[in-house]
This record gives sequence, C-alpha cells and structure tokens, in this order.
Amino acid sequence: MMTDPISDLLTRIRNALMVRRADVKLQASRMGERVLGIMKQRGFIHDYSLHEKDLIVKLKYDEAGAPVIEGLKRVSKPGLRVYTGKSEIPTVQGGLGISIVSTSRGVMTGADAKKQGVGGEVLCTVW
Repeated sequence: MMTDPISDLLTRIRNALMVRRADVKLQASRMGERVLGIMKQRGFIHDYSLHEKDLIVKLKYDEAGAPVIEGLKRVSKPGLRVYTGKSEIPTVQGGLGISIVSTSRGVMTGADAKKQGVGGEVLCTVW
C-alpha cells in the first residue's frame, strides 16, 4: 500500500522525463487522474489513459526534444498538510506554471480557485 500516491506520480513523471521516455506507467488513483486531467488541459502532457489498475501517461516534449515540464514539486505532504485561503494561493514561476489545489469544489488550478473564490489544500506545482 502506498502512503502518498501524488508524490509517487510526480516522481515517476520526473524520472521518466529525465531519461526522455515517451510514456510512463503509474498506479491508478482518482486523485492522480484529476491531477493528470489538469496537466493535460494546461498542455503539460499529451494524454493519459486508464488500463486496468494502471494509468499510462504520454509525456510531451518540444521540437528540440526538451521536456515541456521543467519542474514538479509536491507542496502538501501527508506529514505536513498545506492549506491556503483564496487570497494566498501561490503563483508559480511568475505565472508560467500552475499550482494544483484540492478544494471543496474539486481539484483545480490555483487560478481557477481564485476565480471561484475558494481556498484549499495545495497539492503540487508544475512549471
């Protein structure tokens, strides 16, 4: 049993990007699917699909072969949860990246949470 599926997801993606893999297999979780959905919507990954108990993520690279994702950081951890109000949601890399926040209205980007006027748990940042 895994204690932190979001950290595992981010670490596996980070490691796959370092060795220039086209795709990566992850253990399926609902929270992981929501995070990947946001990353796909914002253009950080090509696509993801669910196969039995695994998520297959197709990673995205630019024309020069460099990864589109420059960095991934887990913010809130099982041992230290990080909650923020609607006015304190962090901006990432001067607006070039996104923060992913779990709110009472679902998992969304920090910008969407600000627009809806809700705060929540800051899961991770992607840039």
